[in-house]
Amino acid sequence: MTNSLKLKDNILIPGEHKAAKILVDVRYISNNSKKPLIIFIHGFKGFKDWGYFNILSEKFSKNEFVFAKFNLSHNGTTPENPTDFADLEAFSQNNFTIELDDIKSVIDYFHSDECEVPTSEIDLNAIYLMGHSRGGGISILKAAEDERVTGLATWASIADIKMRWPQQVLDQWKKDKVFYITNSRTKQEMPMDYQIVEDFLAHEERFTISNAAKKLNIPQLIVHGTNDETVEHRDALMLHELNPNSELFLIEDADHVLGGSHPYNGDDLPEDAQKAFLRTLEFFKAIKNSELEHN
Repeated sequence: MTNSLKLKDNILIPGEHKAAKILVDVRYISNNSKKPLIIFIHGFKGFKDWGYFNILSEKFSKNEFVFAKFNLSHNGTTPENPTDFADLEAFSQNNFTIELDDIKSVIDYFHSDECEVPTSEIDLNAIYLMGHSRGGGISILKAAEDERVTGLATWASIADIKMRWPQQVLDQWKKDKVFYITNSRTKQEMPMDYQIVEDFLAHEERFTISNAAKKLNIPQLIVHGTNDETVEHRDALMLHELNPNSELFLIEDADHVLGGSHPYNGDDLPEDAQKAFLRTLEFFKAIKNSELEHN
């Protein structure tokens, strides 16, 4: 049957670190028409099935995109428990090298013979990254270093990694070797090994988001709520200043998750997430049309 929505959930692909596995979901309309690929990257303490992300996935796919979302390999979930933080040891060993390699592994998967999406349905010359919160920052880093990425949209993105670690916290963290952060939803004390700091310092030039933002030569959309309690919207202003060619879309009074929660029981996106979706859809469609004109 043509023009039907294809859902391929929990595709297991290999990661590059310690036999890590990455779970990927893909949505697309099957109509033998090549469509751009959107790859969505969740944030810190996030996962692919958080809140309204499944609704978001279907909305993009119904608008002629292949939409992929995945669990970062060391986000604390497991293939058996993709929505629970069942592996805090993996969470403690996460770092930015791993997260960037995970995105590479997902992009590589869509170029591989193992990809479950037919080549007639996907345009691998049009790959757009979309990230939320820390996932936005990681998306900026990857977009700046991977020429296969042709568009970028971030929601509530961080603009700097190091400035989120006050020196006093770093000093104590180095002494204790581990820092615990409370998950307000699950009440878990989630460990972060000091190795993430060491990884950052060893690759500081690569992991400095401002460096990457200045290098971007692809279309970039920056979406942020003005009432973001986790990442202040000054980060969005900073990112826009670093890349004046980017597009900035501020949502008045919107919070960090744009009105969402987990679990989320709504049938449609929250109002602020819907505003973000419509603007991002418009942005990606404009890139798609521009790419078609130049081909």
